[in-house]
Amino acid sequence: MSSLTDAPESPVSHRKIPDRLDNPLRSALLSWETLLLLVAVVIFIVNSFASPYFLNAWSLSDLTFNFTEKALIALAMALLIIAGEIDLSVASIIALASTLMGLAVQSGADTPTLVAIGIGTGLACGAFNGVLVTGLKLPSIVVTIGTMSLFRGLSFIILGDGVFKGYPKDFGFFGQGYVFWVISFELALFLVAAVIYWFVLHRTNFGRRIFAIGNNETAARFSGVRVAQVKFVLFCLTGLMSGIAAVLLTSRLGSTRPAIAQGWELEAITMVVLGGVSILGGAGSIIGVVIAAFIMGLVTFGLGLLNVPGIVMSIFIGLLLIVVIALPIVYRMARK
Repeated sequence: MSSLTDAPESPVSHRKIPDRLDNPLRSALLSWETLLLLVAVVIFIVNSFASPYFLNAWSLSDLTFNFTEKALIALAMALLIIAGEIDLSVASIIALASTLMGLAVQSGADTPTLVAIGIGTGLACGAFNGVLVTGLKLPSIVVTIGTMSLFRGLSFIILGDGVFKGYPKDFGFFGQGYVFWVISFELALFLVAAVIYWFVLHRTNFGRRIFAIGNNETAARFSGVRVAQVKFVLFCLTGLMSGIAAVLLTSRLGSTRPAIAQGWELEAITMVVLGGVSILGGAGSIIGVVIAAFIMGLVTFGLGLLNVPGIVMSIFIGLLLIVVIALPIVYRMARK
């Protein structure tokens, strides 16, 4: 009888399951983020040939004002969509926050008070959405469609066809000021926020919980994840970023109107989906969202330099959102 050491090795023993891809460089080159980066470079080159005013440091600085406020919202929206939820009320939160800041100006409020009111209003609106979704178990798309009309309606009731002006001079720094040469305060704030959100999503337990909830909420709950608590925090974050965006936008415009930021929810969601975040939840990256924000800024700024009407830009953004959502589905159908 042969010993165990003489027995032939099982073919299974030669199999090895790698804990990473065999060629990480190839994986990186074929990633969605790399494709987006190439698209951004192409659009940049096209814009430089399309307009003689594009390749100018101050023109490129002005370009960033086209997307930074929306991109701040997109950072928080990305986390919310990865968790399987959505917030369509972000633009209306901006309108309500701006309106309440305008009311405070009429009472002689100073800049710190205005900033606190704007951010506080955004946070309160986000918490309100979170309570309705996590507390009453209502679908987020239905809740935020309702609050979208509610918050915007309150702005119209307070302002009507009027305009609030007379903001303090130092308040204008947030939306018009520069921290270094052509680097605006808005751009610097966005870059810092992007790093923070990247770290939270990709390097913390909280980020892993977000992915777990988006992939399988039931399994995440049985694994000990406090699903309702995480979602409530995400709605608060979305409201908070909307409040910050309201401060920046109101500061940049120097006035408040009830129609302010109309349609921004579509552009923020487009940035998120274009950045590779699955609209069904469970997948996505902050880096992709950041690159997508720059692409949106390059496209809208380039079209603006060519005097393309705003309605055409809206049509383009709508088509872009449809294409980005449909593309993976069409790809999977083609493979099958």
